[in-house]
Amino acid sequence: MTTPPNTMRLKSFDLATQDIASVDVEALHALSLGVEWPHRPGDWDALRALGHGFVALDEIGRVFSSAMWFPHGEDCATIGMVITSPRLQTHGGGRWMMDRILQQCGDRRLILNSTRAAYRLYVSLGFEPQATVYQCQGYATPDAAPVAGLADAVEAIAPTDLGEVAALDGAAFGAPRPLLMAHLAPTAEIRGLRRDGRLVGYGMRRPFGRGVVIGPVVAESEAEAVTLVAALLAGLDGQFVRLDTRQETGALRTFLEAAGLRLFDTVRTLTRGGALPKVEPGRPGVYGLAAHALS
Repeated sequence: MTTPPNTMRLKSFDLATQDIASVDVEALHALSLGVEWPHRPGDWDALRALGHGFVALDEIGRVFSSAMWFPHGEDCATIGMVITSPRLQTHGGGRWMMDRILQQCGDRRLILNSTRAAYRLYVSLGFEPQATVYQCQGYATPDAAPVAGLADAVEAIAPTDLGEVAALDGAAFGAPRPLLMAHLAPTAEIRGLRRDGRLVGYGMRRPFGRGVVIGPVVAESEAEAVTLVAALLAGLDGQFVRLDTRQETGALRTFLEAAGLRLFDTVRTLTRGGALPKVEPGRPGVYGLAAHALS
């Protein structure tokens, strides 16, 4: 793959790339605010600790665009935080940014979640649509009952006890994410679900954006996912909560609606280099995303 240029001419001025780790976080926060994304400065810092990326700046240091990628093992990565200002979009800036990201990712299998505006660009770069992500959010009213018979199997998991969690997560996601687990755990509450002594599901909740995000959620059935989400909603009555899932219908979506987490928006999951692992009963599946950038 030809190495993309480090600079781009935009009418009367030039843009140059710079490592995202070296940019003031307030400039990144302003960029995401400009497209009405909920990321706080702390959320940006957390993402920068997990991944790689760059920004496009003009000659006086204004940030016009960002793009990041997050390795999961040696063979997989997710792409996210691709934000392109309208002025840059109209001059091919989105493709310029993505060309640089793809060059850095090499031959890895890639996963991203696309807004409607960026969908055609990603398809033109060889990404294939896999599923829809349903962003469910609202002020929690956790009165909905979990699945009978499963709630007693839920246990708290210490942030330092992640061996089984990481193994289960990798089986569901299709690639190992131990670094992600270790990074999320210190600020998260973690619940696990056991069957016959074996961990068959887990879920996390942590501060993010306007309130709390629930995710990742991994389980071997939708009933188990509902039970984990119910446990993670405990104590959040009246707080703003978000959960992103690829479940179009069914028990989980019905439960979320009853608990105050209604459909707010959708994005599309696309992959390049391999399909998204299926979510089906009897095997670990991802019922709640860690984040759009992290899937």
